[in-house]
Amino acid sequence: MENPEIVATQLCADFENKSPQELLVYLLERFGNRIALASSMGLEDQVLTDMIVRINPHARIFTIDTGRLFPETYHLIDRTNNRYDIRMEVYFPEHNSVEKYVTDNGINAFYESVDKRKACCGVRKIEPLLRAFATLDVWICGLRNQQSVTRTGVKSVEWDATNRLIKVNPLVHWTEEQMWHYIRAHNVPFNVLHERNFPSIGCQPCTRSVVPGEDIRSGRWWWESPEHKECGLHRR
Repeated sequence: MENPEIVATQLCADFENKSPQELLVYLLERFGNRIALASSMGLEDQVLTDMIVRINPHARIFTIDTGRLFPETYHLIDRTNNRYDIRMEVYFPEHNSVEKYVTDNGINAFYESVDKRKACCGVRKIEPLLRAFATLDVWICGLRNQQSVTRTGVKSVEWDATNRLIKVNPLVHWTEEQMWHYIRAHNVPFNVLHERNFPSIGCQPCTRSVVPGEDIRSGRWWWESPEHKECGLHRR
């Protein structure tokens, strides 16, 4: 492939005013087995899963089982596989690294400091994601500018210098209302926790419900200040 950073810039310009589906059709055809959706099983990723499967039912979709997900999230993985007759790839953390983290720090050490929380994310989430990334040239994710203060300025296609991949955010300009409209219109399965005031869902110990008017990411790592609320994957 030609210089991927230049490719990302050109793709962003070419598809700036196109629909998410138009962008996905082009990318899935161009990159084949070297492109995949990294799904956190949230609303955005469920919308993208539906779009992708409609374009190519054999396209790659993977998720990370950190070992501390909500039961409702595990149920959604099964529901999604059954709904679309697919088998998404599931990556797990290396057990030795998890055991060492827990032995050295404690089972819930992530509450103690940002560094310990990010170390837990690194072991349980980032390491398995990097193994998945090693098989890719392009990764698709569900980032939206509306999500939080850490996600403003996101583009539809970017060069991810940290992971050396083209990063695609097809729903970057979508609102929450647009997502729910798509979900309802296409009968897309979604996590039932969304109906219990969980707009953003991660690991169970690090996610809580929010009250009306709170930022939609305020339920993630709620004990930290807003500018720290990333796992380290979406570095900008």
